[in-house]
Amino acid sequence: MHIDAPLSDVDPAVASLISRDVERQRSFVHLIASENFVSRAVMEASGSVLTNKYSEGYPGKRYYEGCEIVDEVENLARDRAKALFGAEYVNVQPHSGAQANMGVYFGLLDAGDKILGMSLDQGGHLTHGSHVNFSGILYDFAAYGVDPDTETIDMDEVRRVARAERPKMIVAGYSAYSRLIDWAAFREIADEVDALLMVDAAHIIGLIAGGAHPNPVPHAHVVTATTHKAMRGARGGLIMAKEEFGAALDKGVFPNVQGGPLNNHIAGKAVCFAEAATPEYKAYAAQIVANAGAMAEAVMGEGVRVVSGGTDNHLFLMDLRSIDQDLTGRDAAGILHSVGVTINFNTIPFDPRPPYRASGLRVGLPAATTCGMREPQVEEVGRLMVRALRNREDEGILSEVRAAMVSIAAEFAPYPPGFPGRV
Repeated sequence: MHIDAPLSDVDPAVASLISRDVERQRSFVHLIASENFVSRAVMEASGSVLTNKYSEGYPGKRYYEGCEIVDEVENLARDRAKALFGAEYVNVQPHSGAQANMGVYFGLLDAGDKILGMSLDQGGHLTHGSHVNFSGILYDFAAYGVDPDTETIDMDEVRRVARAERPKMIVAGYSAYSRLIDWAAFREIADEVDALLMVDAAHIIGLIAGGAHPNPVPHAHVVTATTHKAMRGARGGLIMAKEEFGAALDKGVFPNVQGGPLNNHIAGKAVCFAEAATPEYKAYAAQIVANAGAMAEAVMGEGVRVVSGGTDNHLFLMDLRSIDQDLTGRDAAGILHSVGVTINFNTIPFDPRPPYRASGLRVGLPAATTCGMREPQVEEVGRLMVRALRNREDEGILSEVRAAMVSIAAEFAPYPPGFPGRV
C-alpha cells in the first residue's frame, strides 16, 4: 500500500460511508443545538499531517523531540483564544468539553470535594454531577435548578443552596437552558461562600465570541467550552482562566486526564478562532439568536408551549405535552427525522418522563444559520414541524411536510453538490 493512496482505493467502504453522510447532511434541516458545519479551512487543518506528531506536554516543555512546529500551532491557538475572549490563560488541549471539565475538577479540587451545579433534568450537563458520570461518582455534588413558575434560574435559590452546602466550586452553565445567565451574580455568590466559580460555556461560547451573549471570562475563575458547536470549529474542548490557576489546570489536563494532544484538531481550533474574530462571524452569531427567537415565536404561534416562554440564545425547549399528552420526545424526534429534520429529544424542567423518553425537544439554530437560513425560513420550518407532529398519523400530510423540508434543505445545504466530505 502506498502511503499517499486515496481513501477510495485504500478503504472504499469508509469512503462510501463518508459520501453517504455528506448526502445525509445535505438532505436534512439540522436543528441539533450541539452540531454545526465546519468550513473547508477547519476541515483541512483538522485532517492535516499534524495528526502524525505525538507531543505530550506543553509548548517548550514536551517529552518528545520534533515538536517545534506543533508548539507554534498550539501557541497560535492559545494566543488567538486569549485575544478573542480576553482571557489571561488558555488551554486548547482538551479532547472534548467533558474532558475540559474533568481537567478543571482534577486540577483545582480533590476527589470528594463539594461542588454545586445545575441539575441535569433542569438544563445542566452530565458533567455537572450526574450520578452516572465521573463527576457524580468522584465528587460530592449538590444541585440547583429553575423556578417552577418561571422556569428560569432563581439566583436567591442558588444563594440559599450555596450557603447551605458551602461548596468548593460553583458551576454555572448548561446544555438545555434558553435564557441569559447573570455571571456577576454567580460570582457574587461564589465569593460569599468562598467558592471557585467555573462557567461551562460549551453551548454559548460561539455566541460569546460573536458578541451575541455576555462574556463570563471577566467574572469566572475558570471557563470551559467546546469549539464545535456555534463556534463551528474542530471538535474539542477549551479552558480559559485567570493566570494564577494556569499551572494547576495544565496539570489537570496533562497528565491527570489525558495524554498527547490532538495537534490536528488544535490547528482546527486555531482556524476557527481566526474565523470567529471576523465581522462576518459577528453577524452570524447575531443571526443565530434572531433565528432562535423567530422559530420559538413561530411554534408558540401554533399553540406549542416553549419552556420559559422563549429564548435569549441559540436554543429553546418545546413542551410536547402542549401538542398531545401522550407524545414523547423520543417519538417526536423520530417523526421529525422521518420528514427531514434532525433534532434531539430532551427532558424539560420537572419532566415526569425519564430521559430516554422525555417530554421535550431541544431545538438549536447554529447549524441552520450556518446554512444561510434567516427568520422566514426558520419560521416556516417551525410551523412545518408542528404540523407534522399534530398530524403524525396522516401519511398524506407527512408526505407534504417531507417534500417541503427536502426543498428547504436543498436550498440551504451546508456543502455543494458532489462535495467529497474530506480534503
